[in-house]
Amino acid sequence: MIRTQIYLTKQERKYLNLLSQKIGKSQSALIREAIDQFIKAHLKARDDHQAAMEAAKGLWADRKDLSNLTKIRKELDNRLKDTE
Repeated sequence: MIRTQIYLTKQERKYLNLLSQKIGKSQSALIREAIDQFIKAHLKARDDHQAAMEAAKGLWADRKDLSNLTKIRKELDNRLKDTE
């Protein structure tokens, strides 16, 4: 493990101390657990987002009723140039 220091508000320190006594774990252990939970939640959210993007990949590939995006962008670019 690597030692690090953090700043806590008085209220955070108070509740951390109370939890530590109630649960019977050190304040450091509680902080590590909280950080682990935060990281896991962040990674899960990222993975969920990635899975959604993968599921949507090619979603409209076989659609013939949609305009060509490249053509639409060129038309919009030309309109913007005309207004300059």
